[in-house]
Amino acid sequence: MESLVRDIDNCYGEKCYSPINGTTSPMPDMAYPRPQLQRSHWICLNGAWKFNFDDEGRFISPSNISEWTHTIEVPFAPESVRSGIGDTGFHPNCWYEREFDLPQRNGKVLLHFGAVDYYARVWVNGQFVGDHEGGHTPFSMDITPVLNETGTQKVTVWVQDDPQDLAKPRGKQDWLLEPHSIWYPRTTGIWQTVWVECVGKTYIERIRWTPHFERWEIGFEAFVAGEKRDRLQLKVKLNVGEQVLVNDAYEVINGEIHRRIALSDPGIDDYRNALLWSPEIPTLINAEIQLWDGDKLIDQVKSYTAMRTVGIQRDRFMLNGRPYYLRLILDQGYWPDTLMTAPSDEALRRDVELAKSMGFNGVRKHQKIEDPRFLYWADVLGLMVWEEMPSAYRFTPKAVERITREWTEVIQRDVSHPCIVVWVPFNESWGVPNLTETAAHRDYVQALYYLTKTLDPTRPVIGNDGWESITTDIIAIHDYDTKPERLVKRYGPEVKLSDLFDRKRPGGRVLTLDGYPHQGQPVMLTEFGGIAYTLGENPEAETWGYERSFNISELEMKYGALLEAVNTIEIFSGFCYTQFTDTFQEANGLLYSDRTPKFPLAAIRAATLSGGGICTPTSC
Repeated sequence: MESLVRDIDNCYGEKCYSPINGTTSPMPDMAYPRPQLQRSHWICLNGAWKFNFDDEGRFISPSNISEWTHTIEVPFAPESVRSGIGDTGFHPNCWYEREFDLPQRNGKVLLHFGAVDYYARVWVNGQFVGDHEGGHTPFSMDITPVLNETGTQKVTVWVQDDPQDLAKPRGKQDWLLEPHSIWYPRTTGIWQTVWVECVGKTYIERIRWTPHFERWEIGFEAFVAGEKRDRLQLKVKLNVGEQVLVNDAYEVINGEIHRRIALSDPGIDDYRNALLWSPEIPTLINAEIQLWDGDKLIDQVKSYTAMRTVGIQRDRFMLNGRPYYLRLILDQGYWPDTLMTAPSDEALRRDVELAKSMGFNGVRKHQKIEDPRFLYWADVLGLMVWEEMPSAYRFTPKAVERITREWTEVIQRDVSHPCIVVWVPFNESWGVPNLTETAAHRDYVQALYYLTKTLDPTRPVIGNDGWESITTDIIAIHDYDTKPERLVKRYGPEVKLSDLFDRKRPGGRVLTLDGYPHQGQPVMLTEFGGIAYTLGENPEAETWGYERSFNISELEMKYGALLEAVNTIEIFSGFCYTQFTDTFQEANGLLYSDRTPKFPLAAIRAATLSGGGICTPTSC
């Protein structure tokens, strides 16, 4: 087992739980890849894998591969330096393989992939076990029937990822050989954790939490998989610290339970606020869930939820029944040496801490579905997240099918995270470029808006962030004018809302399309700023922003003036500044790409909070 213990250290730098002879090693579980459904018995398969490029598509199964030409460090994409390969060329096919030892087991063994871009086919011990399409969502396979009774197991993965396919959800991944404009290096293949989990023959497959603040209830759904049994019962224990809120048991009917768990209303606001989740007080409710077959415990998981509600009331965003001013920063989630994969779990936590230190209460995750570990730290530390679907760049039936399927999987994966407060299926009409002229494009945006509201009725949805709004809960404006006086003139108290929506914005786009007038929704400036500064003798040669500063003092002055102006524009119920870090050729971050602040965090925070904004006792 020594080689396995060495390899599992690669799971975000933490040792993983591993079942050895029926016991559980006392290893920390902070890097568990699926934070809202945690088990003790699992093995992390991150680390060194054999790897091949297959540009001509010569191989169609593991048996065709006679030799392996590379070694890759999973979960880092082959384009990244950290992978050990660092090849940014066009590679439509690649192969992975690794062996691992599986300790003595009872029940089933599940193989999990956090995310593989874009289409994956998987074999275990030479037997095909399944496939998955979609580069941003997890998938799992029951590999029990194909496991060797003893000894080494082998997993092989074939990844297909056409680098120039514009009809698939690809976010900011460039379709040209070299990154240009606002597009970045591609991510091919495995880019989130791979792991094996041991479960019983009947087990808890997934759960869902839905807080109902107005009734002081927690909605709970659970779905049981595996062998059918007649006497199944779920026991649910909820606690905050030492305080036990609930300790209930429910009969499992047809493999499911759907319950609303009523909590005791704490009464006076001081007690209520202490139990509510917010960026200022991110109280989490811990959950222990047990699956019993009669008097026999057959599965046990840990989870968490929170009591919080978000919504829209007239022209304001609401958190826990009170108006809340949103101060967001655009976060693209890239690192120089690891691309879309964080270099460590600590790096994800640090990003959350940095955003809060700079005075922001949320992030707009731009064109990326982030690793669940980021959402975990946002839940724990208190940072709101707008989750945005990576775009496709063609409007075709295949693109529609792909986006719809993957967006549904995204919502299913992340719906229980309290940090997520807004869903964003489209950005700047990407993938629907003819909204003004083509009814099918408009129908598509509206369809995804209503699909999202159907899958999750509890959160606001922005139909199309930036401009050309149709059906939406928030009017989101992108405006990169960096002159504070012009922004005040454009959106300030002298401007009538009716006039605002008739004018074209940067990019020659109107805010709302004909037939979809503003109906009182909140108005937010969800992209602005983009002031560039970079080190070097000739910073303009390789980097860009929407405006440039040539020294740190100038950057600090411009940021402060811009934020003070935006914070005082009363029609805005929130903003999102571009952006968190420098990202490849874009040098318009408040932080360098290595997360070093360009000027002191205290000064950034003071500017972010300047001008007042629309404050409540908990939002400022």
